[in-house]
Amino acid sequence: MPNLVKQNFLKELENRFGKIKRLPNSLSLFDVCEGQLRIYYRYSKIHGRNQTFYGLRKEDLKLLDGSNSVICFSWDTQREPLFIPFSDYEEILNNIEAASDGQIKASVFLGEETELYLPGCGRVNIEGFFGWEQLNQLIDKSKLTEIPDFSHSQIQTLIGSIGIAKGYDIWIPQSDRIKLDWNLTQKFSCKVEFPNRYERIHNVITEIDVIWLQRGSSDLKAMFEVEHSTSIYSGLLRFNDLHLIEPKLLPKFSIVSNEIRKALFLRQISRPTFKMSGLIDHCNFLEYKDVFAWFKRNSK
Repeated sequence: MPNLVKQNFLKELENRFGKIKRLPNSLSLFDVCEGQLRIYYRYSKIHGRNQTFYGLRKEDLKLLDGSNSVICFSWDTQREPLFIPFSDYEEILNNIEAASDGQIKASVFLGEETELYLPGCGRVNIEGFFGWEQLNQLIDKSKLTEIPDFSHSQIQTLIGSIGIAKGYDIWIPQSDRIKLDWNLTQKFSCKVEFPNRYERIHNVITEIDVIWLQRGSSDLKAMFEVEHSTSIYSGLLRFNDLHLIEPKLLPKFSIVSNEIRKALFLRQISRPTFKMSGLIDHCNFLEYKDVFAWFKRNSK
């Protein structure tokens, strides 16, 4: 039975970028714009825990080496295509050992934050990679958005603004609020007091850089620690303490930093202590450029 999701994707791809070429000996690799971009298409149904499963063939990944390429992860209810630049994950994928069938087993978790999971590497926030504009930028480098050199406070401002756009209440530590940059976003208000529900962890949780809470309630939705120059490991330990003390109450954790620290995060989150505590399944990495892309997408 033909995959209608894949057929519709390929049809839209051809409408936007002209004739596409399927690579020999593969049903999933395509060249567009006369070889300017290579796409590795993967499809999955949505399974329990709102999770998708993909097999990335090592042989197919080798054909992405050295080319301007993306991995497209697809599922039934997807509103916008998801394009992951291969260059962002090339080193990581090359170091992951394939299963007995020659494939790397990847997953995408759908929810408030869309996350990519790779075996032994934890999760990475991929909200910034949705939309056809990702391909427009890769095919025409002149359209690439210049990413400013953000400060710690500016990243806090952007994450707070994203939370507001998603309908959440925002907590940012009192001492940080005066530093927020209102040249980047429309000014928003933060919660005056943190819910008494978290009295056991009050001293730690109120110092987290940005927290999203369900509007009008004390339910936590997401936490973000911006590690601009501080230790990623210390941020993970802080999250781990919160997770161990209140495992049923706490939401998704995100370490936010620049691109060059992603590999460090993936090494640290894979430590036995974070695997045994379960933090590896509840914490992801979010790059500054992806925060900016996420903010721009919500601004539209």
